[in-house]
Amino acid sequence: MSVSLEGRHIKLEVIGAKNVRVPSRRIPAGIHISIIVDSTRRWKSAIAVLSSDKSLAWGNTVTLPLDMSPKLSMEIRASFELDRMLGNGEVVGKLETSWAALLDRGNEPFDISFPPVRGVCPCLTLKAAVLQPSDNQDIALLNSIAECEIAQETDVGHERLARYVTSKTVSQFSDAVHHFQSVLNQCPVGHPDRAGALTNLAWARLEGYTRNDFQDIDSVTFLFREALASRPQDHPDHPLSIYHLVKALIWRFSKEKFNAVYIHESAQLCCKLLPLCPDGTHLYSIAAGKNGVDYVIGECNKLSAEGSDEGIHIRRVVLELCPLGNKHRPKALDMLGWALSLRFEQRGGTDDLDECIQCRREAVSLCSEGDSERSDYLNNLALSLRKRFNHQGNYHDLNDAISLYEEVLRLVPVGHYISLDNIGGALSTRFTQRGDANDINKAISLRREALTLCPPGNPHRDSGLNNLAAALKIRYDKLDVREDLNEAIDLYRDSLQLRQHDHPYRHKTLYSFSSALSSRFTQTQENEDVEEAIQLCQESLEALPSLHPDRHFSYLSLQEAYLSRYTVQHKSADLTLAVENFRLASRHPTQGFPSRILATWKWIVAGERHGHGSALEAYSTFFELLDAHLATRSSTTQRREAATAVHYAKSLPVDAGSCGIRRHNLRKAVELLEQGRGQQWSLASRLRAPLENLQSTTSYIAHRFWELSRHLADAQGSTGNTDRVAADRAAMRYRKLQEQWEAVVAEIRNIKGFSRFLLPPSYEDLQAAARHGPVIIFIASQYSCSAIIVPTSGEPINVPLPSIILTELKNLKDRFARAIRHASAMSPKEPRNDLIVLLRVVWDEIMLPIVNVLEHVLKLKHLSRIWLCPTAGFTSIPLHAAHPFLTKPDGSGKEPCLEDLYICSYTPTLSALIRSRQLMKKRVPPSFVAIGQGQPLAGESKELLAVDSEIEVVRKLVPATVNRTTISGDAATRAGALYTLEKNNWMHLACHGKQDHEQPYNSHFVMKDEPITLLDIMEKDIPTAEFAFLSACHTAVGDEETPDEAIHLAAGLQFSGFKSVIGTLWEVNDAFVEHIVKAFYENMFKGGVMDCTKAAWALNRATHAVKTKVPLDQRMVFIHVGV
Repeated sequence: MSVSLEGRHIKLEVIGAKNVRVPSRRIPAGIHISIIVDSTRRWKSAIAVLSSDKSLAWGNTVTLPLDMSPKLSMEIRASFELDRMLGNGEVVGKLETSWAALLDRGNEPFDISFPPVRGVCPCLTLKAAVLQPSDNQDIALLNSIAECEIAQETDVGHERLARYVTSKTVSQFSDAVHHFQSVLNQCPVGHPDRAGALTNLAWARLEGYTRNDFQDIDSVTFLFREALASRPQDHPDHPLSIYHLVKALIWRFSKEKFNAVYIHESAQLCCKLLPLCPDGTHLYSIAAGKNGVDYVIGECNKLSAEGSDEGIHIRRVVLELCPLGNKHRPKALDMLGWALSLRFEQRGGTDDLDECIQCRREAVSLCSEGDSERSDYLNNLALSLRKRFNHQGNYHDLNDAISLYEEVLRLVPVGHYISLDNIGGALSTRFTQRGDANDINKAISLRREALTLCPPGNPHRDSGLNNLAAALKIRYDKLDVREDLNEAIDLYRDSLQLRQHDHPYRHKTLYSFSSALSSRFTQTQENEDVEEAIQLCQESLEALPSLHPDRHFSYLSLQEAYLSRYTVQHKSADLTLAVENFRLASRHPTQGFPSRILATWKWIVAGERHGHGSALEAYSTFFELLDAHLATRSSTTQRREAATAVHYAKSLPVDAGSCGIRRHNLRKAVELLEQGRGQQWSLASRLRAPLENLQSTTSYIAHRFWELSRHLADAQGSTGNTDRVAADRAAMRYRKLQEQWEAVVAEIRNIKGFSRFLLPPSYEDLQAAARHGPVIIFIASQYSCSAIIVPTSGEPINVPLPSIILTELKNLKDRFARAIRHASAMSPKEPRNDLIVLLRVVWDEIMLPIVNVLEHVLKLKHLSRIWLCPTAGFTSIPLHAAHPFLTKPDGSGKEPCLEDLYICSYTPTLSALIRSRQLMKKRVPPSFVAIGQGQPLAGESKELLAVDSEIEVVRKLVPATVNRTTISGDAATRAGALYTLEKNNWMHLACHGKQDHEQPYNSHFVMKDEPITLLDIMEKDIPTAEFAFLSACHTAVGDEETPDEAIHLAAGLQFSGFKSVIGTLWEVNDAFVEHIVKAFYENMFKGGVMDCTKAAWALNRATHAVKTKVPLDQRMVFIHVGV
């Protein structure tokens, strides 16, 4: 350059750099540029953070005088601190040049290449220009090259360490460590450079450790930990300090026989590190790369899952390191699933199992069809669903598990042991539920095949032996295949020999083996079998913590052993021990409700069979457990399905009542009947509990209860949801709300005066149902048939019905059904002789003994109110129509029938009647709606020709002072009818009614477009509703498939708020309804007063008034339900 530069300045812009690699391979905190302008001075750029592509961007501009030495030295240096540099860092590249060479590039950016580092030349991008004297000049301040001693020693340490890494010369390593140790010695605790000195020494030692030139890894991690402690979370060098410790722990894990402690800590540190590393930086790419987080995740996923809290925490940490899109996420999900599953096995927590299934569903969803691990994830999901079925009893879980196992079998090679064994187990479970022998036979075949794939020495052989034995024992229990039992015992014995005392599932073989031996003892009566059975169970209990879920099965097997010995040797002590173990099994809190409910049922059976005094306790425990089980279901329909699944319990409410009678405890009999029969309604109504008294005592808790009840009601799910993931999430949300709701209920029960809040009512509570007249409960049990009269005051009265047994009652019910069908085809004037015969039987064998007590013991006046509460077989018999059809001995007239003596009403349960009376306090001015639909959509039902005239009759008879509405024809739609149902407190409904015996909540009234179902009605809460006349078929016929037979349309309207309902027991003849309706409303509205409590009397008067116009079968079809 020919122009003189004297007195001028140069403007140098440091734009960026690329291909920057650190010779020592250490991760820098940043990179800076150092320009040495003469022998005593230098300029340092700002520290820039290295990006993942080894490039940097500065944008630093410096103005320097050109009257310095014409030569200059440029250095790229790695800094290992962002906050306060200790020394000048490690030299990455150094280049000697001149000002003239820089200015010779014109006014455009240009690159300068440095000598290669690890085969690649670093490159610096600059821009240089001469400033004119007139330009504003902000001349840079230059730093002295002279450094303090610790800075100089640090720089020497960096230089020696870089040489060691490149040359592997141990002396260079020793020198580096020596210099770094010297620096640390000069930086006591509190010194601002101590963290940097600790890190430098630790890193140098770690380099030596990785090359086997240094062994004391404890000192390395100790130094890194102290450095990290010196740099809190807001410190700029905190992330790099975390990385250093992670790096040391990874190396330690890899060299010390893969001690899980180090990789687990690495995972937790990585979770803290990644959010602190900006995306795109070199630190992030290294931390998240194959030697960082990727390695940590991979190694964690190779380790066995642990069911401890810490083990699950680690799995959550690993999953946090695997966001969506991460290749390790499916495996991390599966491993978290395993850990949760193991904790569930140890503690029985439903939340763990639900989360396990969520994880495994996601793992499956992230695996494409051809993924090699898909079959494992499918298998594990199926296993979790089977566990949940066993714990909660949802059939769709079992069906889904079997479908998944079948898919696994299609994916795996022929002869895959685990898949064969697992589907065999699922089919065995389905057999116990449905009893299809094809399932258990196939299960045994599959498990035999699986066992052949596990010859002696195979690690799965113990499981193969145990599981085949379990399938054989199941077939023996259900089908009594005798040879299965001995084979099962031999297999269990072989499995137990392989499962030593430290085997995690030894206890399962112990209690299963015990059960098989007890079964054989009942056949052979060989004492050795039963003694060994007891010893095996005791060993299994000793092996399990007090709250382990499987203690339940140990208790069950132990009671089986004691009970089998009692049946042979008849020692009362054995029966006592058996009952105590029944008690322990049924109350074991960590086992699922289905198993505990089944155990309690077996307790009931044993108690009844052997006449043990604990039978009443067993019944009470059963209903308590069933109530808690049904409460976990998030919809009315799901609760009914769950109750139906307990098919063996169909008769338990009436059997409990019978047991109370036989034990001379009538109060308990009434309580158990109510508790057992009213569960569906009580569970639905608990969210509508009246809160006036609680509100006046503690408004805050009352409000919390109301809020949670509202949220629970809103959360009630749909059973039609086929999206299993969404359904699972909804069920989990519901259960969380349920737990909160139960906690508030427990809090309320601690308040004085509310100790029985929402608990099953006591006899004193239930007697309120008889306030306006006795309630007669009809009990149809396999043990006895009788009635209990609950009087207005005093003790309940038992009325034996010695002429009635359960089979005869069923026969009577069938004969009534045939007689009604026969009568429907007869002309109105033909005598209903079949019905007359049957009604005489009802009078003589059922009602006459009760009437005798009402008249002679209770001194009940004629035409007093009585309420009939039939159960089981009694629900389909027209008890109210009982009639002697005899002439008085003196010839003065006919003998009175039941409805001549008393005004009869029905109630599905005592609680329903009490609730209706309580709601009578919420009376409002009457408003009446008449809904008629005689012309439903084509194909739905036949046309009802008399509906319009019936509605017109009703309209004319309603007092003119009352607000009246009529909808019919096209206006009588589902939406229109439901709207008017809510807006009016009196209703007359004339249409087709359909009782669905398979799905009683689908029982419905037929409208123009869509039906109004029982479920629709139950979802309405109309506390001011008073009266409904259901002029439709089958509106008061119950469901016999669940312990609560009173699930019908009339009961549904009563539940929604209607206190008084007229319903029907069978099909109504359109030709005669109008006569009944007219006579009813003429009596009902006599005097212009609308009082729903007159309905039973009005119906009684109406049926008497139309005797000459309406045949017997159509007079007795109508019944009154409620107040």
